[in-house]
Amino acid sequence: MKKLFLAVVIGSVALSGCTIRVADMTVASSKNYNINAGKFTKGVRVIGEDRYPVVIIPFGLPNIKTAMDNAIQKDRCAVGLSDVVMSQLNHSFLFGTIGYRVEGDLIIDNTLPGCANHI
Repeated sequence: MKKLFLAVVIGSVALSGCTIRVADMTVASSKNYNINAGKFTKGVRVIGEDRYPVVIIPFGLPNIKTAMDNAIQKDRCAVGLSDVVMSQLNHSFLFGTIGYRVEGDLIIDNTLPGCANHI
C-alpha cells in the first residue's frame, strides 16, 4: 500500500504544474506603429507562446516579448493586441515545459500596404 501511495505522490508531482497570470492589459504591442493612424479594426483572438522543455534543467529561457511577437505575427496586418492576458507557464517539476503565453485580440492597421480591405 505504501508503494502505491508513493507512486501516486511521485506521479502527481511529476505531472503537476501551474499557469500564473502575470498581467492584464488593455492594449499591448512589441511593434513600432503609428498610433495616430486612426484606421484600426479589431481582429480575431490569438495566442502566442514561447516554451522550452525541461529535463531536470530548462533547455532555454522563455521570453514574453517572443510570445507577444508570435501572437501578433498570426496576421500580417496586425500591429498589436487588445484585451491582453499574459501568463507564465510552469508545467514542470523535473520534466515538462516552462514558458510564457500571450493572448489577445489582434489590432489590424488598415493603412498598411495591402491591408485596406482587411477584415
